[in-house]
Amino acid sequence: MDTTRIDTRFAACKEQNRPALVTFITAGDPDLETSLKILKAMPKAGADVIELGMPFSDPMAEGVPIQLATQRALAGGQTMQKTLDMVREFRKEDNETPIILMGYYNPIYRWGSEKFVADAKEAGVDGLIVVDLPPEHDDELCLPAKEGGLNFIRLATPTTDGKRLVKVLENTSGFVYYVSVTGITGTGALDADKVAVAVDRIKEKTDLPVAVGFGVKTPDQAKAIGKNADGVVVGSVLVNAILDSLDENGQASDKTVSAVTDIIEGLAEGARAAKS
Repeated sequence: MDTTRIDTRFAACKEQNRPALVTFITAGDPDLETSLKILKAMPKAGADVIELGMPFSDPMAEGVPIQLATQRALAGGQTMQKTLDMVREFRKEDNETPIILMGYYNPIYRWGSEKFVADAKEAGVDGLIVVDLPPEHDDELCLPAKEGGLNFIRLATPTTDGKRLVKVLENTSGFVYYVSVTGITGTGALDADKVAVAVDRIKEKTDLPVAVGFGVKTPDQAKAIGKNADGVVVGSVLVNAILDSLDENGQASDKTVSAVTDIIEGLAEGARAAKS
């Protein structure tokens, strides 16, 4: 597999002695136009890698903030085609920032795995995180993705034992996403010391970068997690910022984009200070 934008970006961050800041939003939240504006503004605010959520009607691993974001996006008419088109528009201005599509297998299955991989690659996507497709089903999407030039990123959790970790890592590429707390997104208390131990355990088994998410909300947390991790992933705090910025009719306001980018700037500052 050729070097991807994800590989290049993590290598650059390592050279700069800092963790990558990985940021998540749901495509089409709160509407397509505003979502695209947020997407385009994220790199300048400090996002090194962007996860773009693929709206799905049954986001079973998500907490309330991302569930609500998904509902807003779907209510606004967001589709998989529009999500890929967002990436195409983004690529007209930015050909360096990695974009990862994150979500569930059902919409991809309906699209057709091999066709989806080809269309995503053509649009400018760099990687996939599909949370409900375990290693036992690598033939379904993971291997076609790798053959098509997309990184397939897997999640490890606090309950992933050594034997299972080997299986999880088998066809993973790009980076390993360590879920720092058990449960759904945006919940649980973050323990930086326990996370550091877990990251070290994963690094014993792989040379891939390890990014940590689920629970990172503040610059101080980004700094603490970034001391050991190669990447810091933030999502729910950005999605909540979108929600809090909406007007009384639930529509985007003139503060929506800056509500997200202001938080990213603070998180980026925290992450950049992690290893100094």
